[in-house]
Amino acid sequence: MADLSRIVLDPAVLTGKPVIRGTRISVDFVIGLMADGWSEADILQTYPGLTHEDVTACLAYAHGLLTSEKVYPSIA
Repeated sequence: MADLSRIVLDPAVLTGKPVIRGTRISVDFVIGLMADGWSEADILQTYPGLTHEDVTACLAYAHGLLTSEKVYPSIA
């Protein structure tokens, strides 16, 4: 299970976007890298301050948002 305490929201950091604790690297940035085809190894090599647990926490955070999202089909 991912440690979501690694993800913080602080109004003083990136205007409150969810970031990895102790960094200015946002969850959406990490998810975007992965969506662009970066592997976890690529991310960890390029951003050596990050850990496997940080990447896992980003994925879990995004998953939590998506599973709580309500989608209503358009009648149009």
